[in-house]
Amino acid sequence: MAQPVYLVVDVKIHDADAYGKYKEKVKPLIESYGGEYLSRGGEINLLENELWEPTRMVLVKFPDKESAMNWYNCEEYQLAKKIRIDNATSTSFFIEGL
Repeated sequence: MAQPVYLVVDVKIHDADAYGKYKEKVKPLIESYGGEYLSRGGEINLLENELWEPTRMVLVKFPDKESAMNWYNCEEYQLAKKIRIDNATSTSFFIEGL
């Protein structure tokens, strides 16, 4: 049985209007690859911050690593990713989960 994979993103938005176009494009695309948003910019209650102080967190669950990588590498996301890169600074990674 495949393990789910989580996309974790911390993003600092520089142009909210332009970034809104990214959000409009990426949500249905993530869902088309089996991704499910678990958190999208919700309130952060920071308990400890010795490594970094999060800005705006996004958490997405994919059914497996293959689905996550297929989404990340698809042509449609590469076009949308440019909007994000041009209008925000971010850190993102995949982590295997339960």
